[in-house]
Amino acid sequence: MINPSEAFAGFSVDDLGRAQKFYAGTLGLAVTRRFGQLRIALSEHTQLLLYPKPDHTPATYTALYFPVDDVEQAVDELTEKGVRFEQYTRPKTDAKGIYRGRGPNIAWFRDPAGNVLAVVERS
Repeated sequence: MINPSEAFAGFSVDDLGRAQKFYAGTLGLAVTRRFGQLRIALSEHTQLLLYPKPDHTPATYTALYFPVDDVEQAVDELTEKGVRFEQYTRPKTDAKGIYRGRGPNIAWFRDPAGNVLAVVERS
């Protein structure tokens, strides 16, 4: 039978080296390279798999959410590290790229491969 506690998600990137630098260096996550793929430890039992794909097309949906206590603080810290936050009209984000409205505060950004990620305030 399957064991859901060991399940993991994954998505493609166009350049493993750039992805490793971003996820390890910029985001500060534990990244290991094995079998031509990246494994990112999100928690003790949760991992993310990033695999190279020559014809990679960036995810147009939010592929990964990072829960944080304070979205504004997370945005400020990541901005200092060079992360650029998306500006949307729907839903309308503020000057920092934070959506403050119905639901939790959230801000979207992209990894070097163009995949959409987000920091979302814990509620």
